[in-house]
Amino acid sequence: MPAYQGRHFYLGLGHGQRYNAAMKRIVILISGRGSNMQAIVRAAKKEQWPAEIAAVISNRTDATGLEYAASMGIPTAVVISKNFPSREAFDTVLQAEIDRYCPDLLVLAGFMRILSTPFVQHYANRIVNIHPSLLPSFVGVATHRQALDAGVKIHGVTVHFVTPELDHGPIIDQAAIRVFTNDTEDSLSERLLIQEHIIYPRAIRWFIEDKLKIDGNRVDVDTDLTN
Repeated sequence: MPAYQGRHFYLGLGHGQRYNAAMKRIVILISGRGSNMQAIVRAAKKEQWPAEIAAVISNRTDATGLEYAASMGIPTAVVISKNFPSREAFDTVLQAEIDRYCPDLLVLAGFMRILSTPFVQHYANRIVNIHPSLLPSFVGVATHRQALDAGVKIHGVTVHFVTPELDHGPIIDQAAIRVFTNDTEDSLSERLLIQEHIIYPRAIRWFIEDKLKIDGNRVDVDTDLTN
């Protein structure tokens, strides 16, 4: 099987719509069903963002989120990570595929890969991720297990810009839930996924509308956060 496999579709624009070069272009990376990707696509359509989901790309051929993207008329591609000898080799080909779509924003939506420093630096200040904890607490994997083991009373999710240091980029938005005594990893994951589907599309819309300003490790949001 080749290291790269692509499947491309014309983006489905509404009747009478024309491609607008001034619209920001978004590329989304997934590794599985892409529930956050689907939430982003739905929000972009419902709220009529001044943006285009230019492509959805996966590192796995069996990522079911690709089928959803294709059904929405979004171009899709697969760059198979396991067929490369190193992270850097994979990232080089992935970057070339992403750049075919000239993205203004790169969105990680359940993309289960640690990205190399040159790759992250190439998309500096225009690559975002959602992490299942209230950063800076509980970096890495098994965050719900970490939260339960630590006995925290509040747990949550974080949208942040991606930097070479894993899970340490400037924070855009967060959402929190109460941890109950009978909570499990699965119950926390299920309840937090609802919050992810709210705050991730919202954070991306802020980026699209130029409402985010990075100041060191802080992100200022030019909007009313009281609602």
